[in-house]
Amino acid sequence: MYRKALCYFTVLILAYAGIFWVMQAWAVIAAYIAFGLTAVLLGFNFAHDFSHNTIFRNKRANNLCFTLLYTLLGAHAEGWKHRHVSAHHYAPNVTDYDTDLQITRLIRVAPDSPHHWFHRYQRFYAPLAYTTYSLYWVFLKDFKVYASDCRTGRRLSYHASFWLQKAGYLVYLLVLPLWLGHSSPGLIFTGFLCMHGVQSLFLLLTFFMTHHVEATTYFHTDQQGFIQTSWISNQLRSSNDFYPFSKTANFIFGGFNNHSAHHLFPHIHHVHYPALNRILYPLLQRHGIEPNVTSYAGGVRSHLRHLQRMGNG
Repeated sequence: MYRKALCYFTVLILAYAGIFWVMQAWAVIAAYIAFGLTAVLLGFNFAHDFSHNTIFRNKRANNLCFTLLYTLLGAHAEGWKHRHVSAHHYAPNVTDYDTDLQITRLIRVAPDSPHHWFHRYQRFYAPLAYTTYSLYWVFLKDFKVYASDCRTGRRLSYHASFWLQKAGYLVYLLVLPLWLGHSSPGLIFTGFLCMHGVQSLFLLLTFFMTHHVEATTYFHTDQQGFIQTSWISNQLRSSNDFYPFSKTANFIFGGFNNHSAHHLFPHIHHVHYPALNRILYPLLQRHGIEPNVTSYAGGVRSHLRHLQRMGNG
C-alpha cells in the first residue's frame, strides 16, 4: 500500500503541477486527463477501502482520508458512502434497494426498469453518454441527493462538508489554474471537460462490468419486500470479476477486479483478494457455484451486449 500510495500520489502531483507549468495546449489537456485518471485510481485503490474502514483501525481516520480523496473527484463523500455501504452492498442489483440502479433513464441496465423506445439504440449511444457521467455526478446528482437528504433533516457538519467539498473542487481545478497558470480560460475549461470525459468513460466501464454484464443476475422482491434468494447468492450472482488472481490487476484497480470477494468480505482490504480468491474459488466450485469472470475487454463487450438485450425489452 505504501508503494502504491507513493506511485499514484507522485503521478497526481506531477499532473497537477503540469496544469500550471506546461505551455503547449496539448500538454495542458494531457495534464488534466492524467490528473483525472489518477484521481479515479486513487478512488478505486484508497477511497473505496477507506469507506469500508479497512485501512486504519480508527474509523475517524478512515473517514477523514476518504473525504479528502473524494474532494479530489468533486463528489460529496458522505452522501456517496451512505448509499454505497447501506444500499448497494446490502442488495446489489435489486431494484428499490440498490441505489446504484437509480441512473438516468437514458440507460436501461435492469430488466424490471421502464423500457423506452430509444433504449433499442443504447448500445450505440451509451459510450458517448458515459463520458458525461462525472460532470453529471459532481454538478447534478450530488445536488439532487443533497436536496433529498435536506428534507429528512441533517446535522450542520453534513451541510458544511457538502459545500466545502464542492467549493474546494472548483477552486483547485479551475480557480487556481486560471489565477496562477499560464493558460487561457478557454484552454483551462477545455482541459477540465476533456478530463471529465476520459475519467467518466473509464470509471463507468470499470464499474458497469462489475455488476452489469450478461452473466449477472437481477433478483426481485416479493410483495412484502423480501428478496427471493439468499444474501450470499445475491452477492455472488450479481457480481463479476476480471483477472481475479492477478496481483497486477489488483494493484491497478484496487480490488474492483475482485468484486465477488469484495461483496462477500467488504471488511477485508483489497490487497488480500488474490490470495483470498485461491481459497474462495475452489470452495465455491466444489459446491457447484461458478463465479462470473471476464477479461477487461471482454467485460466491456459483455456490458454492451447486455445493453443490447435490455434495449430490446
